[in-house]
Amino acid sequence: QYIDEAWSSGPSILPSDPCERAVARFWAAYLDDKWFPAVKSIGVAKGEEAKKAAIAQVEEGLALMEEAYGKCSKGKGYFGGDEVGYLDIAFGSFLGWLRVTEKFNAMKLLDEGKTPGLVKWADRFCSHAAVKDVMPDTDKLAEFGKFVIAKIRAAGAAAEMH
Repeated sequence: QYIDEAWSSGPSILPSDPCERAVARFWAAYLDDKWFPAVKSIGVAKGEEAKKAAIAQVEEGLALMEEAYGKCSKGKGYFGGDEVGYLDIAFGSFLGWLRVTEKFNAMKLLDEGKTPGLVKWADRFCSHAAVKDVMPDTDKLAEFGKFVIAKIRAAGAAAEMH
């Protein structure tokens, strides 16, 4: 909202239609509150069953986002239609970590067979002029991810000792 109000001369990030705006905010909140925590939990899961449950939750979320993409984009290239919008930015900001999770676990979560729309959207989003130079390199982000996971595991081990 702030960006749209402060830079009102440029294209709007949020949809102009109040219903579409609410839908975009709903899905962005879902990604922040439910889906991305599941992605993070894959990396710190204790045991194979916990990891499988986290992966299933992430895949279920991607199936929901595939459906949301179909409805929000109305057949256009982005959740926001012809141009990158609020939900594209909200979801796109997690793509680097999703790729790192795929790399660490030698698997594909964004899969052409299950989520073809999202696979094409992710490629389009990452190639966009406003995004391509700021998208983190997967290998560099993976190195940072190893450090973060080690800290989380160390904190968990220390908590279990008390």
